[in-house]
Amino acid sequence: MTEEKQRELLRKVRRIQIRTARLIRDLFGGQYHSAFKGRGIAFSEVREYSPGDDIRSIDWNVTARMSAPYVKQFVEERELTLMLIVDISRSGRFGSGSASKRDRAAELAAILAFSAIQNNDRVGLILFTDRVELYIPPRKGSAHALRLVRDLLFFEPAGRGTSIRTALDFFNRVIRRRAVAFLISDFQAPDTFEALPITRNRHDLVAARIYDPFEQSWPKIGLMELEDLETGRGFLFDTSSRRAAEALRDSEAAFWEDATAKFRSLKLDVLSFRTDQSVVDPLRRFFYLRRRRKSR
Repeated sequence: MTEEKQRELLRKVRRIQIRTARLIRDLFGGQYHSAFKGRGIAFSEVREYSPGDDIRSIDWNVTARMSAPYVKQFVEERELTLMLIVDISRSGRFGSGSASKRDRAAELAAILAFSAIQNNDRVGLILFTDRVELYIPPRKGSAHALRLVRDLLFFEPAGRGTSIRTALDFFNRVIRRRAVAFLISDFQAPDTFEALPITRNRHDLVAARIYDPFEQSWPKIGLMELEDLETGRGFLFDTSSRRAAEALRDSEAAFWEDATAKFRSLKLDVLSFRTDQSVVDPLRRFFYLRRRRKSR
């Protein structure tokens, strides 16, 4: 990398940091904290069973050794681990306006990363395509968060396609203790739902969809030659055809309706972000709803 490119990279990362810090301070405040804090629990000690204790908390190994029932005690963790699992496949390069899907994914991940750091939580990163491209273990500190932002913006993947199962299988292997995980993708992968149940049982998983409005409705500009970014295959699409436009719209609507139903059957929170809009309002609504649900 040339010295000029390095300077531009640092300037871009710094702009993200400044903009994100302002958003966290002015808009989100303690919303991240209240939405997620206290969700995790950690083992503390065992004590002798008392009438009324939940029998599911009995530690059978200690009970057998002591010849009397003992139960496990847990405490709320003061710190969280936030994992950002981000799809950087070739389809993320698409954007009909000034921002691509990957740009919006980086913006969202940066806000979450700096929110975690501000709350003294650890944050880690998994970048994936049809393979795991990069893993950065969770740590604290602003310097660590800046490194994550740099890789979110500029890491060049080797793969083209998307395998969400590969990413989640890897996540489940390397992160053993319960974490908050944001899976950020356009979810254009045939194996999207294969690993979700296991991950959902182990972690607090949130699905964050990034999409471009052109994927639902193309402007009427005649015959266009398009390319599938993940496979490299080209095809012709008649944007002026009402039948083709309706088929595209209906296909996309049916896909996401089915996906949303599957997410909800797993009791997953689902967020959607458009490339032509800021991520701020959907994320603020999400924090607000999580906080309300948690306080009930």
